[in-house]
Amino acid sequence: MYAIVQIQGQQFKVEADKTIFVHHLAGAEAGQEVEFEDVLLVDNEGAITVGTPTVEGAKVVAEVKTPLVKGDKVIVFHKKRRKDFKKKNGHRQQFTEITVKQIVA
Repeated sequence: MYAIVQIQGQQFKVEADKTIFVHHLAGAEAGQEVEFEDVLLVDNEGAITVGTPTVEGAKVVAEVKTPLVKGDKVIVFHKKRRKDFKKKNGHRQQFTEITVKQIVA
């Protein structure tokens, strides 16, 4: 059984007992259970239910493993040739690690 769920504007394919990294959930603590009710699709052993736009009564229950994980550093470098202009910035995205407990459909 799997589901497509929308978490903070991004869509994820989730299955029970799988770990995923989502954008940082403000106020989340380690061990806390969170529920996501924006379930767009549910596949229950071949019986596919597609929501319009969401599936009624479906939700995904997950547990927060690590509330703040920093992603890899991305270097942003701008240069204009022959103009003596260079700018270098870095960015590290913040994520929350969650483990899916169950999919209620």
